[in-house]
Amino acid sequence: MAIETRGLSKHFGRQAAVDHVDLAVPHGTVFGFLGPNGSGKTTTIRMLLGLAAASAGSVTLLGQEMPGRLHDVLPRVGALVEGPAFYPFLSGAANLHRLDAASPHTVPATRRRRVQRALERVGLEHAAGKRVHAYSLGMKQRLGIANALLSPRDLLVLDEPTNGLDPQGTREVRNLVRSLAHEGTTVFVSSHLLAEVDQMCTHAAVMSVGKLVAQGPLAELRQAGSTRLRLVTPDGGAARQVLARLGLMPEPGQAESGQAGPGRAVTGQRAQPEGETIVAELEGGAQPPAVLPEDVVAHLVQAGVRVRGFAVERESLEDRFVALTGEGFDVAQ
Repeated sequence: MAIETRGLSKHFGRQAAVDHVDLAVPHGTVFGFLGPNGSGKTTTIRMLLGLAAASAGSVTLLGQEMPGRLHDVLPRVGALVEGPAFYPFLSGAANLHRLDAASPHTVPATRRRRVQRALERVGLEHAAGKRVHAYSLGMKQRLGIANALLSPRDLLVLDEPTNGLDPQGTREVRNLVRSLAHEGTTVFVSSHLLAEVDQMCTHAAVMSVGKLVAQGPLAELRQAGSTRLRLVTPDGGAARQVLARLGLMPEPGQAESGQAGPGRAVTGQRAQPEGETIVAELEGGAQPPAVLPEDVVAHLVQAGVRVRGFAVERESLEDRFVALTGEGFDVAQ
């Protein structure tokens, strides 16, 4: 594992900011670290990098125990945490030269070439000579990523890397992260932007109130959610009777009384000009479907129900994470 924690905790007085987190980040993945603001993401990252001491638990980074092997591990790790900080009246290139010179592990002879390449990789070569105080927030964010890329890295840790970027800049960072992973670098991305994580990451973990509530391949996290069917028909009453017989919703009259039907409850319904839309839960997480979608249609048609629309919808990434955390996420910038 590129990153592994066991029982990682951080307390501030009686408050547990991070509570017994067992994180496992496979090598070569783009790993999304998700959670609402205040869920403990940045505190966890600071402990991973040795910037904050853990109250309990252990951290292994690139196979080495932290913080004991910090000086051996950190040269192999690039990081952008809590936003970049630079000398405002120096140019972007001059800032990178200074930061690179401050590291005892870099080679002075290759510095100029490495700085130029890092600026090119984040699309800042045109602003290399511009003073940083004139940079936009997005440009400063890119410069921070360039700093993390000055030397070859086995692990890249990025805290909200697309913060302040316009759509084009966001797309460029996304492509950059993918190319780094393709080259073998493990990229650990902390974010609250679900759309970006969905397009960028292969794996993810979800934090809520200091606890890790889910982790694994992104496809598995999606599959853990429910699957619904959406039916549009002018024969709502007859359709509900069929769905009730199939165990997909309560028997007519039971929903109002709160009694449990033989199957799962209807999740919502609304009137439309072209007919009534009925949404019912087909399967929930690991549960097998009560009946196959094509069989539902066959039963409806056999009962004389006119079907004007029928769709199978899997729970979205946003739905799944809101269910896990009980809070909303930003889904776009």
